[in-house]
Amino acid sequence: MKFDTPATTNPIDQLKVVGKPTDRIDGPLKTTGKATYAYEWHDVAPNVAYGWVIGSGIAKGRIASMDLEAARKAPGVVAIVTAENAGSLDKGKRNAATLLGGPEIEHYQQAVALVVAETFEQARTAAGLVRIDYTPADGAYDLAAVKDKAEKTKDGDSVVGDFAGAFAAAPVKLDETYTTPDESHAMMEPHATIAAWEGDRLTVWTSNQMIDWMVTDLSATLKMPKDKVRVISPFIGGGFGGKLFLRADALLAALGAREAGRPVKVGLSRPLMMNNTTHRPATIQRVRIGATPDGTITAIAHESWSGNLPGGSEETATDQTRLLYAGANRLIGNRIATLDLPEGNAMRAPGEASGMMALEVAMDEMAEKLGMDPVEFRIRNDTQTDPADPNRPFSQRQLVQCLRLGAERFGWAKRNPQPGQVRDGRWLVGLGVASAFRNNLLTKSAARVRLDQRGIVTVETDMTDIGTGSYTIIAQTAAEMMGVGLDKVAVRLGDSSFPVSAGSGGQWGANNATAGVYAACVKLREAVAQRLGVNSADARFEDGQVVAGNRKVPLTEAAGADGLSAEDGIEYGDLDKKYQQSTFGAHYVEAAVDAATGEIRVRRMLAVCAAGRILNPKSARSQVIGAMTMGVGAALMEELALDKRTGFFVNHDIAGYEVPVHADIPHQEVIFLDETDPISSPMKAKGVGELGLCGVGAAVANAVHNATGLRVREYPITLDKFLDRLPPMG
Repeated sequence: MKFDTPATTNPIDQLKVVGKPTDRIDGPLKTTGKATYAYEWHDVAPNVAYGWVIGSGIAKGRIASMDLEAARKAPGVVAIVTAENAGSLDKGKRNAATLLGGPEIEHYQQAVALVVAETFEQARTAAGLVRIDYTPADGAYDLAAVKDKAEKTKDGDSVVGDFAGAFAAAPVKLDETYTTPDESHAMMEPHATIAAWEGDRLTVWTSNQMIDWMVTDLSATLKMPKDKVRVISPFIGGGFGGKLFLRADALLAALGAREAGRPVKVGLSRPLMMNNTTHRPATIQRVRIGATPDGTITAIAHESWSGNLPGGSEETATDQTRLLYAGANRLIGNRIATLDLPEGNAMRAPGEASGMMALEVAMDEMAEKLGMDPVEFRIRNDTQTDPADPNRPFSQRQLVQCLRLGAERFGWAKRNPQPGQVRDGRWLVGLGVASAFRNNLLTKSAARVRLDQRGIVTVETDMTDIGTGSYTIIAQTAAEMMGVGLDKVAVRLGDSSFPVSAGSGGQWGANNATAGVYAACVKLREAVAQRLGVNSADARFEDGQVVAGNRKVPLTEAAGADGLSAEDGIEYGDLDKKYQQSTFGAHYVEAAVDAATGEIRVRRMLAVCAAGRILNPKSARSQVIGAMTMGVGAALMEELALDKRTGFFVNHDIAGYEVPVHADIPHQEVIFLDETDPISSPMKAKGVGELGLCGVGAAVANAVHNATGLRVREYPITLDKFLDRLPPMG
């Protein structure tokens, strides 16, 4: 189905199932332990052996020698894979790091060997007997130290008007630099894979967000035909972008299984997840804003520096600044430096999550310089068109409505604009605000839908569920389209033998995957109507029946003994070029800071979101409050502590890498504006899960400033950065 004109009224608009707060249909499987995660497939392949990954002990240099003899003789050892016996390997187009290193080493704990044994314990023990000598080389690990060597990204700078002239002439100016640290995905389920060969065909049971990407890159790396690789990943215990790509667990499981001549299971330990896979890279961001005394922005610039391995991409921390606020004169640019660290890549809301932490604090600082309320300053600079192209309107943009409703519900009018003035016993209390922004990305997505003689509708698509509720919203879509209850829908996901979907990433999964199911259901409705000899445009599907004129035919009868099947997908035209498609929101935070110790406590949180039709308010709220929690972590806790001498993330486990727990998070309120976006898809929906993160860190930072009068521009905001500047307790 080609979607190239705005959606009109369609069966989804009935909202009998779609749009209702619905429990996750996979919930019982997860709460009873019946949902099978990657490492838990115990009966899919016989005689499974276990692999233990050995990571490099240096970050840069070469392997001088590798002594495997003691390991080979250890009890239970079946095989050992290294770069020397792995055969000729290529690199997937989405991988910057080489997944099996040697003799050259690119980053610390780059996988250099896999020991395969009869049991997990035997593999781990034998791996400890491998002796590797290295020839270290000097590496670059500190972004600040190599910042001046960073180069413009391939897109170059985006320039509109005369920023330099307008900024110089602006009566009120801001010029500040903000930094965000390296961060880890830290999802609950580690990367894990079981691999089995059957002749020249490979099957992997793994944990991956983008099935087709993995098939493509695994087959390319192994130099084998794509149609010889099958990837199965029905349940994923969190991903956050860390499982978008092929990683060492899957490649080494495949190589280990080939070397051992039997299936092999590989799971990455937590330290390997943090030093071997991908992470959110650190940034240095400079924001400059010039404005007139009435608060009109006349000049805005946002430049960001990040680092990566050669061939890796930058952290696009300036994306939101291209679109969020008006301003006739603009300069937007990204720079990337070469760093010998584990690969930097997508982590939940890549770009905007880091960039909003700078931009939205800068907006607050500018409002303070102007003597304006920060909410009103943002509203003053709203725009309904792309600031770089006034002829290109937003498909929907309710930022002002989000800010105003949030201010009303949060009690913003009671905020004291003078920082450091509100006390509750020993606590300094403040309120903070930030806009929320995330682009709406479109990508084609397909599905297969079958109707059987029992009236059961089965949906098959390689879409994944990373805890986001994909099973449920896909079931809701099929139920709405075919006029049946959820109990009559079966959803099968995460298998490369199914039609290729959008996959889970970039908050594009919900809208695109359900639109693909919508397209397949339209085809199935046509097949049913044709079998019944009626015009599909005149047929209504409701209560398990097809209604056309005076006829009412049960779906079971229409399916017949053999059933009916249809396959189709959604493909997009150029609507996203004619209209800018984005999601908007507002985050409000109340924070308290202990006047003596500097301890920060978040007391209240509110998110107001405008993100098209909300397909399932219950799971959408779950996504947003999870994102808000992640935003608190980014603001106050999360940092991969980097040993800048050795290129090593020191706090490489959940004991040392701090994330919020339940006790850290107060009541969270989420409001979804009533919005549909017919420009986006037939579902009139958009993504919302990452919107819930973008801006939260800045709202926390702004609340801390309002409480104390202190600005911390180096995240995370830990008390050591401001303790000596706290106001006197008296």
